[in-house]
Amino acid sequence: MNVGKTVQRIDAVEKAAGTVQYLGDSSFPGLLHAKLVTSTHAHAKIKSINTEEAWKVPGVRAIVTGEMFPFHIGPILADRPPLAFEKVRYHGEPLAIVVADQEFRAKQAAFKVKVEYESLPVVNSVQQAFQNDSPLVHENSGRYQKIISNVYPVQGTNIGSHIKIRKGDFISVWENCEVKISKHFSFSISDHAAIETRSARVEINPAGKVIVHSTTQSPYTIKKVLNQFFNIAVGNIIVHAPLVGGAFGGKGTVQLEPLAYLASKSVGGKLVKLDYEREEDLITAPCHIGFDATVKLGATKDGKLVAGQYTYLIDGGAYTDQAAGITRAAALDCTGPYHIPNVWCDSYCMYTNHPYGTSFRGYGHPELTFAVERTMDMLAKQLNMCPIQLRKMNAIKPGHTSPTQAVITANNIGDAEKCIERVKELIEWDKGQRIEMSSRKIQSKGISLFWKTSTTATNAQAGVVITFEADGSVNLNCAAIELGQGTKTILAQILAEKLGMEMNKIHVTMEINTQYDPHQWRTVASSTTFLAGRAVMSAADHAIAQLKKTASIAMHCSIEDLEVGGGRVYLKANPEYGVNIKDIALGYKYPNGHAVEGQVVGMGKHIQRRLTPMDKETGFGKPGPWWSVGAQAVEVEWDKKDYTYKLLKAVTVLDGGTIINPGTATQQMRGGMYLGLSFASSEGFIFNENGLLQNPQLRTYQMLRFGEQPIEYLVDFVETPSADGPYGARGIGEYGVIGMAGALANSLSVAAEVELNQLPLHPEYIWRAKKENAT
Repeated sequence: MNVGKTVQRIDAVEKAAGTVQYLGDSSFPGLLHAKLVTSTHAHAKIKSINTEEAWKVPGVRAIVTGEMFPFHIGPILADRPPLAFEKVRYHGEPLAIVVADQEFRAKQAAFKVKVEYESLPVVNSVQQAFQNDSPLVHENSGRYQKIISNVYPVQGTNIGSHIKIRKGDFISVWENCEVKISKHFSFSISDHAAIETRSARVEINPAGKVIVHSTTQSPYTIKKVLNQFFNIAVGNIIVHAPLVGGAFGGKGTVQLEPLAYLASKSVGGKLVKLDYEREEDLITAPCHIGFDATVKLGATKDGKLVAGQYTYLIDGGAYTDQAAGITRAAALDCTGPYHIPNVWCDSYCMYTNHPYGTSFRGYGHPELTFAVERTMDMLAKQLNMCPIQLRKMNAIKPGHTSPTQAVITANNIGDAEKCIERVKELIEWDKGQRIEMSSRKIQSKGISLFWKTSTTATNAQAGVVITFEADGSVNLNCAAIELGQGTKTILAQILAEKLGMEMNKIHVTMEINTQYDPHQWRTVASSTTFLAGRAVMSAADHAIAQLKKTASIAMHCSIEDLEVGGGRVYLKANPEYGVNIKDIALGYKYPNGHAVEGQVVGMGKHIQRRLTPMDKETGFGKPGPWWSVGAQAVEVEWDKKDYTYKLLKAVTVLDGGTIINPGTATQQMRGGMYLGLSFASSEGFIFNENGLLQNPQLRTYQMLRFGEQPIEYLVDFVETPSADGPYGARGIGEYGVIGMAGALANSLSVAAEVELNQLPLHPEYIWRAKKENAT
């Protein structure tokens, strides 16, 4: 039995020993080094780029500027030049690439490139961007090429996309609501802060093959982008991806690879290395979106929700990138896991002069959950109800419909009520939500309910190839990326379970090579266990059919009489009769030397089924295969005198269907809680009036430090199996982060007795909120 069992991660020993090779550890002969020249302005016309002094630095081989590739690229809307030309749109935007023999020479030359700017008015917030008289970040957004159909830029505005949800009859129902509440929420963009910065290596070999080595979550997206925008045949693009040192969504997009390709092309195809230093990784690389929300809820006097209006302004920064997709994801799950018959949502991807936003763990859901869960707490207070009771009363269940009017069934939803009941026990809610420990210290608890569907492409897919060795063990090859989440271990467990083998008989290729690893959409959206897991099961079925066929020849029996397990193929009716897999893994040889069948090679694939795009005017459609639901809670000790607080306890209960590996699943939740609490309590970029980033280093960009994490993490699971998932599993990768900001804000609002609707929740903000509330 392998599924449902905690087994050691297959990469644990190498990582503990420090022998794992990340991209930064690799060294290649003849390697050239590239460094970027980046913008010192947030919004300005480029009057000139003077490279004369830079060329005087010894060892400089090439200097590439935006005029050499004056075209736009992008995953959803092609609105971003790889190198800025004509104007810059954010502080830190790449303007030029210097390629040199040595890294320090490339850096030295990059400093000597002189750029003359003509300053333009800066769009420094989504509220400003939304005004009719706001300066335009993109004057011609309506002319950009759509890569995906459901993106809707509005020409002449800073709206990069507008997604609508119209369910029921919101307007008339809202007019007649017995109880109404309307609240506003906001926070600034922030960083992913993965321990490994982004990096890429590209060469164009003499045969014309473009060979890419990248710290990526999306090797096949790199192939797609280089094909679409640089006119390189897909078959001539080979992408290698080693183990990735953390990503949190930030390495799912394609940014460095086109720059490294242009650098390699400028030096005759030689191998070029382009690595971000930490400051570049903070300000030049894509970041975590900012968010501004207005939530209106209408309910009956007894607390039944009947109407909800949600206006989301998403700070996508200078380019839409994945922020346009996040805008859609936030809309389709806008209500949180609540049944609301009448829904009106406008979700806007806004252009600003900030670094552009991309995927961040949760893909818009930590953000919307913060707004929704704060509103639910304030509504409970207005109704004089227990916040848990209000949530239980309105939790979505089979028979309800989602905001996009997809039907909720027992197969595609978990049990939200069970999750919240278990969280209530673990956080010891009944002992009191707010307890005065002394004249100075308050202990308080906050709770949050959350959900998320995996918003993938409607044709998102994964492929798997398994090959059998002469000793009966099995190699598993697929393009799922191991970035710390334990994916490869889970896939090995699924395969071992299906084949009835021990885990030590499964060998998983950790690094990715797109020449021999089958296509996989991307390692994002908590979709890998679902997509690749189903592909693994398909490949195992294919291999089992071959094993049975070969064994039937060896045993002179019918295929239908055989079963596979325990390293053998045996008779169902009489298991003592059988053959060892190792004796038929490479075919069967008769006593006279003749041989049949050959090596067992299993091939499997899985593609999303029955998903549909969303209707432009109403949002109607089925965007994802299922929803994982869960509940979280945070207990804090708040100091009334200096407004500081300690994190005492963080709790997560998730219904992820069948939990394949409880040990790694628990660690996933713990890591997610830490990440969510960090961005909720202290993280955020600070911009001055000119849009220049003021905290671009880890010493000034405040993250939750060691020792500041909760004293106690508690994790549990409710298991409502999904019929579509491998062994009933749903995705769980992102879920630990989603409800943390809402739960922390709810807890601190109770402690400080003031509504805290902004992030990050640092002591100064709580002090200011209390001061404003007093006046």
